[in-house]
Amino acid sequence: SFRRNQLVKMVNYPKKKNTFCKGCSSHQSHAIVWQKKAGKASTVAQGKRRYDRKQAGYGGQTKPIFHKKVKTTKKVVLKLKCAKCGQSHQHVLKRCKHFELGGQKKE
Repeated sequence: SFRRNQLVKMVNYPKKKNTFCKGCSSHQSHAIVWQKKAGKASTVAQGKRRYDRKQAGYGGQTKPIFHKKVKTTKKVVLKLKCAKCGQSHQHVLKRCKHFELGGQKKE
């Protein structure tokens, strides 16, 4: 189908973009950063402490582990930082299998 073929395309995005900044209330140059991995999970968070306490001792796995994953792609979230005031905001792109930041342009 048409939509399925549309998702397979490689996305090449520039490292800098001129867009609106709320801090400056005008269009400014923004540096774009793309973070692939999530941050390290905290071991002192209440949910993690509760989970570790429940898991301790005999009895195996106490919480359900989700295995029925359906999505094959993730939405790309970009972090835009203003060159003038330094304020940053996020911008979500559509789903894509391959994403590249600041790659070579096709001619």
